[in-house]
Amino acid sequence: MPKLAGILLAAGESTRMGSNKALLPWLTTESLVSFQTRSLYAAGFDPIIVVLGYDADLIQLNVPQLPGVRTTRNHCYHQGRSTSVISGIKSLPSDIDAVTILNVDSPRTPEMLTQLREAYEKSAPLLMVLSYRGTPGHPWIFSTKLTAEILAITEEGRGLREVEHRHESEQHLVESNSPLALANINTVAEYSSVLKLAQDGSL
Repeated sequence: MPKLAGILLAAGESTRMGSNKALLPWLTTESLVSFQTRSLYAAGFDPIIVVLGYDADLIQLNVPQLPGVRTTRNHCYHQGRSTSVISGIKSLPSDIDAVTILNVDSPRTPEMLTQLREAYEKSAPLLMVLSYRGTPGHPWIFSTKLTAEILAITEEGRGLREVEHRHESEQHLVESNSPLALANINTVAEYSSVLKLAQDGSL
């Protein structure tokens, strides 16, 4: 079976939200970064690298202490998300076959992430992504055959989208029954909308 790691990106400044998205309460009093870390862990990704940057000390306190969960700090977080992706990739052990890269502001349940992992284990393509009604969503799984390409991404080149578009014909979609496979949170209005769907059981 392929060995699958997880990277959780939680280094951003959350400028459009006005408060740190990683620390938003999610479903209970649990923070979003805690929920996302636990979801990756419950879905069987190991190790899990949580990339910190802005408010790193505070967010660190909210990262669950679970086996295989580690944090790394991206001191260049202000230069964009690509630097956090690269920081996470560089922190992975050498025996990984593939990695899922999850944004802290894109809440995904253990069930959704398990569906993605199990689908990858059956075919091990270069790229795989959760989708809804045929539209690619989030997160993606990248084979480590793409590591060199990921390490070369830039903000100017649109980051991971550069890699995704280059290998568009090799993408495998994993159809989710939840529209929240497409959801992410950038504003207060989006947070309220996505949280309501989650509370209604759509997530």
